[in-house]
Amino acid sequence: MSNAISYQIDADKIVTLTIDMPGQSANTMNAAYREAMGETINRLEAEKADIAGVILTSGKSTFFAGGDLNELVQAQPEHAEVFFQMVETIKGQLRRLEKLGKPVVAAINGAALGGGFEIALACQRRICLSNSKIQLGLPEVTLGLLPGGGGVTRLVRLLGLQAAFPFLMEGKRVRPQAALEAGLIHELADTPEAMLAKARTWILANPNAKQPWDADGYKMPGGTPSSPKVAQMLAIAPAMLRAKTSGCYPAPEAILSAAVEGAQVDFDTASRIESRYFVKLATGQIAKNMIGSFWFQLNEIKAGGSRPKDIAKSKVSKVAVIGAGMMGAGITWATASKGIPVVLKDVSQEAADKGKAYSKKLLDKKVSRGQMSQSKADEILGLIHATTDAADFAGCDLVIEAVFENRDLKARVTQEAEQYLAPNAVVASNTSTLPITGLAQASATPANFIGLHFFSPVDKMELVEIIKGKDTTPETLARAFDYVLQIGKTPIVVNDSRGFFTSRVFGTYVNEGIAMLGEGVYPWGIEMAAAKAGMPVGPLAVTDEVSLSLCQHIRDQSRADMEAEGKPWQAHPAEAVIDQMLGEYQRAGKAAGAGFYDYPAGGKKQLWSGLAEHYVKPEKQIQFRDMRDRLLFIQAIETVRCFEEGVLETVRDANNGSIFGIGFAPWSGGAIQYINQYGVAQFVERAKVLAKRYGARFNPPQLLLDKAAKGEMFR
Repeated sequence: MSNAISYQIDADKIVTLTIDMPGQSANTMNAAYREAMGETINRLEAEKADIAGVILTSGKSTFFAGGDLNELVQAQPEHAEVFFQMVETIKGQLRRLEKLGKPVVAAINGAALGGGFEIALACQRRICLSNSKIQLGLPEVTLGLLPGGGGVTRLVRLLGLQAAFPFLMEGKRVRPQAALEAGLIHELADTPEAMLAKARTWILANPNAKQPWDADGYKMPGGTPSSPKVAQMLAIAPAMLRAKTSGCYPAPEAILSAAVEGAQVDFDTASRIESRYFVKLATGQIAKNMIGSFWFQLNEIKAGGSRPKDIAKSKVSKVAVIGAGMMGAGITWATASKGIPVVLKDVSQEAADKGKAYSKKLLDKKVSRGQMSQSKADEILGLIHATTDAADFAGCDLVIEAVFENRDLKARVTQEAEQYLAPNAVVASNTSTLPITGLAQASATPANFIGLHFFSPVDKMELVEIIKGKDTTPETLARAFDYVLQIGKTPIVVNDSRGFFTSRVFGTYVNEGIAMLGEGVYPWGIEMAAAKAGMPVGPLAVTDEVSLSLCQHIRDQSRADMEAEGKPWQAHPAEAVIDQMLGEYQRAGKAAGAGFYDYPAGGKKQLWSGLAEHYVKPEKQIQFRDMRDRLLFIQAIETVRCFEEGVLETVRDANNGSIFGIGFAPWSGGAIQYINQYGVAQFVERAKVLAKRYGARFNPPQLLLDKAAKGEMFR
């Protein structure tokens, strides 16, 4: 018998099955698991007469990690039948377990996500350790999949359609206490020993236990799809879902279909329906895009893939933040919330205190929601020292400057701070556009100078773009990388350039949308094309968020810098629109109350009617496909240019940076994966068509032409 699942029976005739896949840090549903579980179920059925019940637990620090994604990404459409049978085999084993005729308890000793929680759902009782670090849930939708191990079928029958939807269609994860309150588990235990003792007690007290859906008289909680209340909800659910996904994500739609169809038939038929939808998603391209970037590449990044290898790991002990505005306040929160003391400085005590108050607001919200104790909130707030005195930076081993995008100002505050910092401190700038090598000239230690580009709002955005200057040492890069991981963010590493990677690519997106407006294209069409492409916010709306005046300032600074370097400035067609919106129409963006959109008090924003009057030309409308492709292609092409110029070094940083930094269509797997999945040669041909119609900026870079000629993908 396989050693992946140990089988122990005690004096009370209770069998404890401990899943402990050899050679793996976590249990997964691979071939070894399928073989071991098959043998185990056979033995349980053969020895059933001498068994009182079964406890299923794990020999790892986590309960079970889920499906084997290495295996899953290999599945192509032509493998659908074989893949379907494999899925049905896994589910058949779990179905036999829950219908064994004996009580079965899941003793959940660690995280149970995806397939791991589906195994737990196949047990009649679920007892979990009361550990706030444990997560439970079915997050498959975030990888373009649905819970295909019985998750849809069982959760709908356990909670009812409406209560199950957030866990299924949003991939909502919960901690043990919240899982108990939601009805996902039955009990909590303080220790592993107590958990197993509770499991034994329940088994002996419930010898005839059945799953609710297998018991006589079972009724679905909340009602079936034909009941009036549920039918009313389901009548609008598809439209609401399409409004959220814009048709870019097949997984939520497949989950809705599998859940509703499955709720109208018997359990085993529902399970087959679920398997068919799962196989269709798993053999499709979008799931492969998302798994590649959000799982494999993201895990490589978090494991230090872009970090210098032979440098010891470090931890920051005290951080200085200069500038208590939106970014500085956010960086302060991100740092202090991870237990790191922060000195937050601004020119006035009032401004510094206001920056600290931002953290208090976030902490108060957590306390009010029961997510944190008041004592813990007080402890975190106590780590923040708001000041106007740079001398308070004494002992700080990292300083992050987060002042306005002005080179002279940044130089002054950097020089003021450096005289007080701990020896060999890392000096960082949160600039989004100004080259780091130039900013480092103001520093007494350019080797210790680096860019740490956070994204707004910092408390929600997980990416940090680390920018190496010409003189930045590997030690400085390693320490900066470690700090980003220390505060729970995702680091990507790029080389120095104007706008670096994310800001450069973001600029092409907003400029392309504004250029279309300048050509006479309907503004609502531009915003709709962005949504249908999978972008989270349209280019006109996001420009309002950033502010047109800031866009103009960055452009003017860049133009002045390039002219000072003797380099020609290439004007973009969007520039004239921005200048006119600011100069002639006095519309600077959302903060000013008027930009491409109007912002009525207490009302929903709406496109400014003046856009139709001043810009739209009915005879200048273009194909919707061209609008959508222009917005995606221009970003992907600029990303390739970043590789060509040495700004980017890895595909993983490009893909995850484009998604988490600027919201590049997540369904695609990122800006480079978008090219790969489109087909490199086909992408080149389409880019040439766009260049002929809309301008030389769409001409494919030489690196892209070379890849196409060789039949290579970006790897």
